[in-house]
Amino acid sequence: MSMRRKVALAASAAFIATLATATAQDPTSLKDAYKGAFVVGAAINNAQITGQDSRGDAIISEQFDSISPENVLKWERVHPEPGTYAFDLPDKYVAFGEKHHMFIVGHCLVWHSQVPGWVFRDDKGNFVDRDTLLKRMHDHIQTVVGRYKGRIQSWDVVNEALNEDGTLRQSPWLKIIGEDYIEKAFQYAHEADPQAQLTYNDYSLENETKRKGALALITKLKAEGIPVTSVGLQGHLGLQWPSVETEDVTISDFAKLGVKVVVSELDIDVLPPATQQQTADVSLKVEQNAKLNPYAGGLPQSVQQELAKRYADLFGVFLKHRDVVTRVTLWGVTDADSWRNDWPVKGRTSYPLLFDRNGQPKPAFHEVVRIGKSTEAR
Repeated sequence: MSMRRKVALAASAAFIATLATATAQDPTSLKDAYKGAFVVGAAINNAQITGQDSRGDAIISEQFDSISPENVLKWERVHPEPGTYAFDLPDKYVAFGEKHHMFIVGHCLVWHSQVPGWVFRDDKGNFVDRDTLLKRMHDHIQTVVGRYKGRIQSWDVVNEALNEDGTLRQSPWLKIIGEDYIEKAFQYAHEADPQAQLTYNDYSLENETKRKGALALITKLKAEGIPVTSVGLQGHLGLQWPSVETEDVTISDFAKLGVKVVVSELDIDVLPPATQQQTADVSLKVEQNAKLNPYAGGLPQSVQQELAKRYADLFGVFLKHRDVVTRVTLWGVTDADSWRNDWPVKGRTSYPLLFDRNGQPKPAFHEVVRIGKSTEAR
C-alpha cells in the first residue's frame, strides 16, 4: 500500500472517529435536545400501541419521552356500554409508556364528542337528570383514572368546553348538570389519583376572545380550590396563524394565573384553509375541492422550508417559557398518521408533522432539534 493511500485512510478513519464522537456527544433526538427544558411527546395510535407499526414504534422510542393516546382512552372506546369497560388497548398503551420510561398522558375524561349516546339518556331514550349524569361521570372517572393511579401521570380532564366567543359550549354535560360539571370532573379525577397532573385542554386559545373565556374559567376554578394543574394549548396551528407574538402572549397570560402550560396536540397545517374560522372542531365537514388539496403529489421544497422555519420559531417561544411549559406533544408520529389528512376535507394529503410518510425526518425536524440544542436558547 502506498504512503499516500495510508495517509488517506488514516485521515478518513480520523474523520469518522471525530464524527462518531461528536454524534455521541451531541443530542440528536427531540427528547435529548429538550432535556431539562420540557418533555417532548407524540400521540400514538392503535397500530403503534400493539406493535403492528414497528417503524412508528422505533421513532417513538428513539425520539420522544412522553406519549398521549390518540383514541383508546376516549369514552366511546374505553367505556362503550353501561358497566362494560374495554381496557385491553389502554393497558397496552400504559405498558408501552412504562417500557420506554415515558411520561404518560391520559386523554380525555370529559368531552362532548366521542361519547356513547347511553351516557346522557335513560333506557327510554330521554335525557337523564343531573344526579344520574354526575354519578355516571363519577363512576367513569373513578374506574378509569383509578385503574392507572400512579401510572398515568397526567390527565386531560375536561376537553373543549368553550365556544369560540369564550362562553361555555352548550354540550349535554352543561345542559344536564350545569356549569359546575367542570368542577366536578376535576374533583373526581383528583379523588381518583391525588398525584396526577390535571389539565383543561382546548384549541384556538390563541384567539383573544376565546382565551379570555378560558382565563376566566381557570381563575374561577382556582378561586374555588379546584385542582387544575395546567392548561393545554392544543396547538393545531397554521403557517401564518397565530403569530409568534400571540403564542408568546397566550402562554404568558396563563402563567400569570399560576398554572403550567402544555402544548398538547401540536401540528402545523400547510394546506389552504378550508374555512375562515380558526378551529379544530372534529365535527366540521367541508366539501372536496382540488384547490384545497394542492400537494397531493408531494410537498414543494419551498413549503418544506417554510414549515421548518415555522416550527423553529414556535419551539423558540416554548423554550423561552420553559419555566412554565412542561410538555410539547406532537399530535401524531408521521404525516401518514395525522388526523389532518381527512379533516375537514375527506382525502386531503397533509404534511403537518416532523416525520414524513416514510418515517424520515423532515427539514422541520432538524430545525426543531437545532433550536433545542442551541446554547443561546438555554
